[in-house]
Amino acid sequence: MHLTALVIALLACVAIAVVGARFLLVPQRATLDYGARVDDLRALTAIKGVRDITSGVVLLVVWAAGGSTVLGWGLVAAAVTPLADAAVVLTRGGKPATAFGVHGATAALLVAAGLVLALG
Repeated sequence: MHLTALVIALLACVAIAVVGARFLLVPQRATLDYGARVDDLRALTAIKGVRDITSGVVLLVVWAAGGSTVLGWGLVAAAVTPLADAAVVLTRGGKPATAFGVHGATAALLVAAGLVLALG
């Protein structure tokens, strides 16, 4: 039973990564398949908001269940998000100051705090 649950969990992890990749590679199709209109900015900001909340909650659960060392590694992994956010800002005509000052700084803080926690 435990092995079956683990396999399902790992498949779900891969599947959600594939879903995310679809939004990057074929955004219109992925948005329509999600159930939102492509021109509905509010739907897209709601999707982002829910995912940001989930990212924070997941890290809190990781901390509660695994302790500060596991949280540290989770923070290092979570730094992918603000790094990707910085890339989006830079490639979509946003301000470099925002890309580096907000998103880049967030990634650096996550990695720094994460490594301190993970490596003790």
